[in-house]
Amino acid sequence: MKNKENRNITERKSIGLFGAVSIGVGGMIGAGIFSVLGLAAEIAGNAMYISFLIAGIVAFLSTYSFAKLGVTYPSAGGPVEFLIKGFGDSILSGGLNIFLWVGYIFALCLYCRAFAGYAMTFLPAEASRIWVNIFSTGIILVFTAINVIGSKAVGKSELIIVGVKVFILIMFASIGGFFIKPSLLSVSHWPHGSSILFTSAIVFLAYEGFGLITNAAEDMRNPKKTLPKALYLSVLICIAIYLAVSLTVIGNLPVSKIVEAKDYALAMAARPFLGVLGFKIIAIAALFSTSSAINATLYGGANVSYMIAKEGELPAFFERKLWERNTEGLFITAGLVILFANLLDLSGIAMLGSASFLIIYCAVNIAHLRLYKETNAKPYFIWLSIFGCIFSFIILAYYEIKNSPKTIVVLIVVLGLSFIAEWIYRKYSLRTLKPKNS
Repeated sequence: MKNKENRNITERKSIGLFGAVSIGVGGMIGAGIFSVLGLAAEIAGNAMYISFLIAGIVAFLSTYSFAKLGVTYPSAGGPVEFLIKGFGDSILSGGLNIFLWVGYIFALCLYCRAFAGYAMTFLPAEASRIWVNIFSTGIILVFTAINVIGSKAVGKSELIIVGVKVFILIMFASIGGFFIKPSLLSVSHWPHGSSILFTSAIVFLAYEGFGLITNAAEDMRNPKKTLPKALYLSVLICIAIYLAVSLTVIGNLPVSKIVEAKDYALAMAARPFLGVLGFKIIAIAALFSTSSAINATLYGGANVSYMIAKEGELPAFFERKLWERNTEGLFITAGLVILFANLLDLSGIAMLGSASFLIIYCAVNIAHLRLYKETNAKPYFIWLSIFGCIFSFIILAYYEIKNSPKTIVVLIVVLGLSFIAEWIYRKYSLRTLKPKNS
C-alpha cells in the first residue's frame, strides 16, 4: 500500500524543466504582447522595445525571490503562500491576497479587451464600437460556462496553444526581420526618456505570468534545480521574443500606423511583408492566445487567490482547473471582469493591472527579506528587486497622476477596499490564514 502511495506521488511529480519553462512562457507570452503592443507604441514610439527590455529586467530581478521562496516553500499557492510565510496570519497578508485576486481580474479585463480588438478585424470597418463590449463580455461568459461545466479538454489543450502561439510569434519576427526599414528605428525619433520608463511600467504586465511556475513547484520532479532554472529561462526567453517582435513591428510600420491600429497592432504589422493572409493569421493567433490566457487565468491564478481569501488555506490536494468547490468565486470574478472591461479604457486597465502586480511582487520581495536566512538568499539581490518594483510603480503613478488621475483613484480605492474587505471578513467569519506547512 505504501509503495503504491509513493508511486502515485512520483507520477504526480511529472513536470520537468521543459514543462516548467512552458508554464512560465505560456503564462507570459501571448495575451500580454497582443494587448499592450499598440499602447506601448502610442506612448514610447519606436523606442518601445527599450521599454520591454527594462520591464523584463525588473521581472528578472523578482525571479530571484520567487526561485528561493518556491524551493523553500513549494506550494500550489505560489505568491500567496510566500506572503503568508513572510507576514504571517495578518490583515496585511490577507489584504494583499485579495488585491492579488483583483490583479488577476484586471489582467482578465485586458485579455478580454485584446480579444475584442482582434475579433473586430473580422467585422466590416464601419462596424459599431459596441461590438468591443459585446466581444469582451461574450468571451468571459464563454469561459465562465466552461469552468462551470469543467472541461478537461480545454486544460489539456493549453500546452498545444502555447506551442502554436510561440511558434507564430517567432516566425513573425524571423520573417519580418528581413523587411525592417532602418529609418523607422532611428534614435532621433525616440520620445522623452520618461515616456520610455512609463511604458516599461505598463508593459510589466506582459511578464507577470512567470509567477505561475511557482504554483507548480509541488508537481516538479526536482524543484530545487528545476524551479530556479525554469524561472530564469522563461523570463529570458520572453525578453528575447518581446524584443524581436517589438523591433519587427516598429521596423515595418510607422508609429502613426501602429497607433491607428492600436487594438490589433501586431496583425497590422504583419501586413507589409505577409499581406492580407499574414494579417488574418496573426489575428487568429491573437484570438487563440487571448482565449488561452483567459482560460489559464480563470483556472489558475484567480481560483487560487479566491479560495485562499475565502477559506484561509488550500485544500490538501488542489485541482487548480476546477472551481467546483466555490462556483460563487467564479461568478464574482466574471462579474467584476465584465464590469471593469466595459467601464475602463485599455490604457486604464493596463495601468491598473501592472500597478497591482508591481505592488504584489514588491510585497513578495519584502516578505522574502524577512525570510532570507531560511532561503539562504543574498539580501542585496532582494533589495535590488524591491527597488526595481518601487521605481517602476512610482514612474507609473506619476505619469497617471498627470494624465489620468481617475485611474490612480480607482487603484487607491481598490487597494483600500481589499484591506477593508479582509478586515470585515476576518472579523465575522473568524477565518485565519494558514501556510501549507503549518
